[in-house]
Amino acid sequence: MTVRPFLILALACACGPAENAPREEVYLGEGLSFRAVTDSLAAHRIIGNRAWFRLVARLGKYDRRVHSGLYRFPRSERATTVLRALAEGRAVTVRLTIPEGYTLMDIADVAERELHIPRDSLLAAARDTALLRELGVDAPSLEGYLLADTYHWSGAVTAHALLRRLAATLKERWDPSWDARAAELQLDRHQLLTLASIVEGEALVDGDRPIVATVYRNRLRIGMALQADPTVQYALQLATGERKKRLYEKDYRFESLYNTYLHPGLPPGPVGAASRESIAAVLAAAPAPYLYFVAGSDGKHIFSRTYAEHLRAIRQVRRGQR
Repeated sequence: MTVRPFLILALACACGPAENAPREEVYLGEGLSFRAVTDSLAAHRIIGNRAWFRLVARLGKYDRRVHSGLYRFPRSERATTVLRALAEGRAVTVRLTIPEGYTLMDIADVAERELHIPRDSLLAAARDTALLRELGVDAPSLEGYLLADTYHWSGAVTAHALLRRLAATLKERWDPSWDARAAELQLDRHQLLTLASIVEGEALVDGDRPIVATVYRNRLRIGMALQADPTVQYALQLATGERKKRLYEKDYRFESLYNTYLHPGLPPGPVGAASRESIAAVLAAAPAPYLYFVAGSDGKHIFSRTYAEHLRAIRQVRRGQR
């Protein structure tokens, strides 16, 4: 007796998950064979019998219409329900949040965790000279050229597609007046993003951003080393792959062109993703006589004109901490 195809499809629609069945997430990358898709679904217990699932897919002509992406199904879901979702690309929308100050390494970690993009693939794509030319970025990598924001994705995302969108968003929200103002300050766009990224890493309170920027501009003007902790943290992250929140005396002696305690002037490039507020702070910083600052326990900075004043401010902060 021959079982007709429509009867097989009817049977596939008949059974389904229990009402309180646990839901499972499965990520299906681009280019997977249908056998690999089946294996992934079975491994997550979304389907049971692999051979039955492939038979239903073949009869319903679903096996060549699978869209990649992140999907969520209850365990033991109907084969036809799963196959229709895959064929129509009903993937789960994923939210990706890139906080201000994140480096490429930080972004790569988040992308791997949330979008299943291999960390090394994203870091390699960020240095891809063809992509840099396409985006008009005259720098060794996209460090500092990606806008920190919250993005939503549906379906699979490649490293290049992710970087294109983050870089395009920065370009779309770039204020044309920033370039003219930067030129007045004798800064090109790369230098502006570099200085803004340092301000982003240093200023914890919005109101401090313009004054922190002024301190750094004053130091640059007189040839004084920036001595910016975010640049040391970045240098160490480049070397070790890990961000170090607290720096010790030996860290300030770590040899790197990004270490602004050892090398005067701006580092070779940005040390993270600067917010629009930090970019604007660099450009709007009002003249002030300060050359030093130290952060208090509340995150606000105490600014000083002389080194002697700075030492007194440090003692004041330490007394407050005790």
